[in-house]
Amino acid sequence: MERLNEELVKWKEKVEKAAKAKADLVCELNADEERVKLEEEMMKLGFQEKQHKDIIVSRDAYEREFYELNQENVELKREIEKLKQEIAECSPEHTWDGQIKKKVAEMKMKFIYMEDMKGDYPDMNTHCVFGVATKIPFRLNQNQALLTFEDEEVAQRLIKMGKHMVNLDNKKAGVRVNPVTLEMGVKFELHVTISGKKINVSEVPAVHIPDDWMRDKLELNFYKSEQGGGEVENVIYDRRSGTAVITFRRPGAANDFVRRTKYPFYLNGNFHRLSVFPHVKVHLEKFQLYCGISKKTILLKGIEETEDDEESMQDMIEIHFQKPSNGGGEIEKIIYASKGGTWVCFEEDSENAM
Repeated sequence: MERLNEELVKWKEKVEKAAKAKADLVCELNADEERVKLEEEMMKLGFQEKQHKDIIVSRDAYEREFYELNQENVELKREIEKLKQEIAECSPEHTWDGQIKKKVAEMKMKFIYMEDMKGDYPDMNTHCVFGVATKIPFRLNQNQALLTFEDEEVAQRLIKMGKHMVNLDNKKAGVRVNPVTLEMGVKFELHVTISGKKINVSEVPAVHIPDDWMRDKLELNFYKSEQGGGEVENVIYDRRSGTAVITFRRPGAANDFVRRTKYPFYLNGNFHRLSVFPHVKVHLEKFQLYCGISKKTILLKGIEETEDDEESMQDMIEIHFQKPSNGGGEIEKIIYASKGGTWVCFEEDSENAM
């Protein structure tokens, strides 16, 4: 009996140990599960942190790029304003509303031929074509000179040589030869057509009659051939401006009014004098903007000041650059600015300094 009790105690101890071992295993298993969960949470947190860092880096990169673009935009705006100012200073006749305003001097014109038959009727319109090319202004600063050669190869050769030693006032002085970069110029053709069938009329008296009546009276008035008129095809009358456009049937009828500025007009028993002038259509063709480098002209920089007058300095420069031994050649024109700067102009065709 005693031995059985001892056996029972031993088995109880074994059961307790087994239960304890089981509990330990359960705890370890739970701990492993918790560790796995914690590791998964840590991985998620790490991934989220990396994503957050990537977002921050991307945001910083975008902000930096945006800042650089803004800075570049500011610089470009400054450049645009600077260019606008330079163009305004060089070409005050250019406006930024798309219009070009330029005074044209009066000149005599020679009409060299008349158009032949056009269909069944001769073309009695007067056609004029004017070629217009603006002169390009160039700023010549103090102690600089412009030389235009007869042969462009001479100018290009001197530019390639770069620096030249010129004998000025019995001493050698180094001057730099640079190409002449020109600003923008404009050229176009102005086509003018003076109608042979239409004339413009102004100073039509304002009277209280319907527009149809006024058109009829104008037609009857200009129908009289003894006054230089003829059969009228159409009359366009504008009461508010007191003007009209008279279209004759006969081609060339409007040419009878070329030398006339006034025309008699009888209305309701009263005598009036209408102003008459040609009907003109104007349009532009071959409008071009151009710029470039003058091929025959060079710019001298770095000319040292001397006690000689401007004419003597100009002669010494011209003598040096005319000699073939110095790489020069025949000079068409030379301009030297000794005191202050000056403006010169280039023409698109000849590219010679004026």
